[in-house]
Amino acid sequence: MFAALLAVCANAVAAPPEAPPIPREFRAAWVATVANIDWPSKPGLPTDKQQAEARAILDRLKSSNFNAAILQVRPAADALYPSELEPWSYYLTGTEGKAPEPGYDPLKFWVDEAHARGIQLHAWFNPCRAQQAGAKYEHAATHVSKAHPERVRQYGKLLWMDPGDPEARKQTLDVVLDVVRRYDVDGVHLDDYFYPYPESDPQTKAEVDFPDDATWSREHKGNGDPAARADWRRANMSTMVRELYEGIKKTKPHVLFGISPFGIPRPGKPAGVVGFDQYAKLYADTETWLTSGWVDYWTPQLYWTIDSKGQPFGALLNYWIEINKKGRHVWPGLYSSKYEPEEILNQIKLVRQAPGEGGVALFSMKSLLQDRRGLATTLAEGLFREPALVPASPWLGDKAPEAPSLVEANGILTARPGTGEPPACWAVQTRRGDTWTTRVFPAPREAMTFMSKDVDTVVVTPISRTGVAGPAVAGERAR
Repeated sequence: MFAALLAVCANAVAAPPEAPPIPREFRAAWVATVANIDWPSKPGLPTDKQQAEARAILDRLKSSNFNAAILQVRPAADALYPSELEPWSYYLTGTEGKAPEPGYDPLKFWVDEAHARGIQLHAWFNPCRAQQAGAKYEHAATHVSKAHPERVRQYGKLLWMDPGDPEARKQTLDVVLDVVRRYDVDGVHLDDYFYPYPESDPQTKAEVDFPDDATWSREHKGNGDPAARADWRRANMSTMVRELYEGIKKTKPHVLFGISPFGIPRPGKPAGVVGFDQYAKLYADTETWLTSGWVDYWTPQLYWTIDSKGQPFGALLNYWIEINKKGRHVWPGLYSSKYEPEEILNQIKLVRQAPGEGGVALFSMKSLLQDRRGLATTLAEGLFREPALVPASPWLGDKAPEAPSLVEANGILTARPGTGEPPACWAVQTRRGDTWTTRVFPAPREAMTFMSKDVDTVVVTPISRTGVAGPAVAGERAR
């Protein structure tokens, strides 16, 4: 027989004293689709091979105790899901505008498969890119470059949706909110491409300014002062970020909004840091976005080593944390495809020593899938040995889910969801002898069963869509 025990907890996961605490840490990997970096391995794969590759990625994340995948669903004003707003991506099918064969919805597939493994799925959008450098495929008639060429600028080898054009910004907003409405994604994610990285004239090698004269004249109606235009460009990007955050919260408040900007706020911030100036070159006022609370999580791309003199990892991490006045999550991006596992492990240790419930995102998934230099194995056997829950975001809703019920009959323990708003997942801890095992499951609609002969104690903790833990309920085999 099992005797039911109850324990109430708030944001942190609590359980009966004998059960170990469940750590909170965001553990994510970027799954890049542009240029087929991570998935699918090449354009035009049949559906079954696309799905097999996706499952292999998620299985690797699960086996290494990651809890989130950041899937690129809009690499270049296109879609890796059925959309009435933008065409199917070339990187998926080999022909822009062509659906996969046999037909299926890749994003729904990823969401369902991720959730079945207790993994969050964040939809990653490039907000402005309309064509990657070097891309040679033909654009579909529904692509913005053909349907609305007035919104697009040729810049070097790129096509770019002009952030100064309100209709271009609206297209990005509409695309993101369409996904939030139609899919059960856990997050929306933007990368570091705002205004494009500077291009140079191939002859003179001089930096070329972004060609937005017509938009500037129409929308600003100002003079030719370069400083005024720079401020206007930054205002365009800040407007986009703020409207995205507000739109997501009005649509589904629990959906996280995260940005992964270039890792340096500005040269000299903090003191001694040198390098690219995203404020001046990408027109990204990233410090304002973070301090204003227009994000739920912040993933600066700290793609340098701990001992880098001009871009020290620890100093940059601490700077972002220090200016995080709204208390959002700071989960830095690490360059796992470049550095040895020891460097990545030491960076994770530094993040864990920083204030708050931390986390990291690794670029890119290929380094984990191929277990390059043993990184995935090393994480699974070491720092990520135990599963972790994504840290809570109580500013998006702090109501705890109801406790499940536990009933024992004929040697079988049955756990059923509580009443009220269903949780996103259950953290299930089982003890056999002196050994505890923690697993994260999608919260069942009806019931989950455990055999009493297999376990001595079961502890079930419901977790809300915003990560808030409800009452932990335990059942223990009678002695």
